[in-house]
Amino acid sequence: MHLPEDPETPVQINIVPMIDVVFAVLTFFILSSLFLSRNEGLPVALPGAETAETQDQRQVVVSLNAAGELFVGARAVTDEQLLEAIQTLGILSDGGLVVIRADQSVSHGQVVAVMDQLRALPGVQLAIATEGNQP
Repeated sequence: MHLPEDPETPVQINIVPMIDVVFAVLTFFILSSLFLSRNEGLPVALPGAETAETQDQRQVVVSLNAAGELFVGARAVTDEQLLEAIQTLGILSDGGLVVIRADQSVSHGQVVAVMDQLRALPGVQLAIATEGNQP
């Protein structure tokens, strides 16, 4: 008995679904990397430091921009309102970290004055934000 031979169809690999998956994964990583960079929203040129370390505890960010204006988070405050603004956040009720993000052009005296005010908070720890030097 002789069976008719079927003509062999050439094997084709459809890569369109694979390309769709690759673009979906690429889009995911691009969008997620945008949220990984921590930007506090104020344009402050931080000084560099060789021994910079990240801080992982509850924190409040106090920023001093190049014009000498003071911010708690993104809210502008005066020197007299600084402690009240931090206390109303309630984050530092039982200790915590206050990160001072001062522009490198701000005078040392202004930073020390802010640090002096912040020392009045009980149990507070102070840190100065810097940019780590990237090779």
